[in-house]
Parts: sequence; structure tokens; C-alpha cells
Amino acid sequence: MNEDMQLILEDAKDQMAKAIVHLEGELAKVRAGRANPAMLENVMVDYYGNRTPLRHVANINSQDARTLVIQPFEKGMLEAIDKAIQAANLGLTPQNDGKIVRINIPALTEERRKEMVKKVKSEAESCKVAVRNIRKETNEAIKALLKDGVPEDEVKDGEAKVQTLTDGFIVQADKHAEKKEQEILTV
Repeated sequence: MNEDMQLILEDAKDQMAKAIVHLEGELAKVRAGRANPAMLENVMVDYYGNRTPLRHVANINSQDARTLVIQPFEKGMLEAIDKAIQAANLGLTPQNDGKIVRINIPALTEERRKEMVKKVKSEAESCKVAVRNIRKETNEAIKALLKDGVPEDEVKDGEAKVQTLTDGFIVQADKHAEKKEQEILTV
């Protein structure tokens, strides 16, 4: 197989893998009724006038399946962390005891579970669209090799390999979504 073709296929595989990693990150943020530090991933705290991610100013741990514990590196940050969590509009109520901030995760209603399943499906679909776009760009790059004198048979083989890669990554995306849906519906 042509060296340029190998590079194109490796690049496509790397990009598709990154799409799956992104999906995993997005699914981790979806609250499934369990306390997960990733739920607070996007919370920004006012740290001496700068907006800073919560994880940069405090340790975030899950105490049990329904409780998150946030231990600030500086005691003076308790109020700012409390305000930031409320301002993030996550539907969570922080409790500040003067040393740490606790967040009790409420049980999910059936309606909220259905909303979350829709979000999971939406994220999975976005991932699959990204993988398909990578396939399209890769196929265009492979077809461009025809102009460089690569035989048509090799181009067809390359396109078939891209399709195989695409199918594999789409199956991965579906499995991740299915697993998250089960997690949401069974908690």
C-alpha cells in the first residue's frame, strides 16, 4: 500500500478515536443519578478576579453514590465555590459547613431520565456525524492520490478500509450511548 495512503488512514483513525474520547467526556458530564465529579467539570469559580475551573481551586470527590464533597485548597474560596455551583444552574444545591462544600444529588424523576436519554442520544449522534465527516474528508484525500499516480485499485482498497474504520467507530459510539442509557434508566 502507498505510504501516503497509510498516513491518511492513520490520521483518520486518530481523528475518529478523538471523536470517541470527546463523546466519553460529554457522557461523563450527564448526571445519571450518581455523584460524579465530572458533573462539575464546567463550573467556573471567581478566583481573585479570574474565572477558573473549579477543579483548579478545590478537590472534588464522591463521598458515596449520592454525595459530592468539594474541599477548597484555600478556606476563603468556600463562598465563591458555593456561588459558582448555584450560578452554573445544574439543579444542585451546595451546602457549606465552613470547611467543605457538600452536594447531595437528588434522585431522578422519570421525566428527567427521559430528557437525559435524549441528551445521550444527541451526543452520540454528534459523535457519529463527526466520524462520518472524517470519513468524507479522508475519502477526498484518498481520491486526490489518483492525480499523484496511485492505481485506482489501491484507492478503492483505501476507501474500503476507511469505511471499515468508520463502521467500527460508529459501533463504539452506539455502545457508549447504550451503556449510559442503561445507567440512567436503572439508577
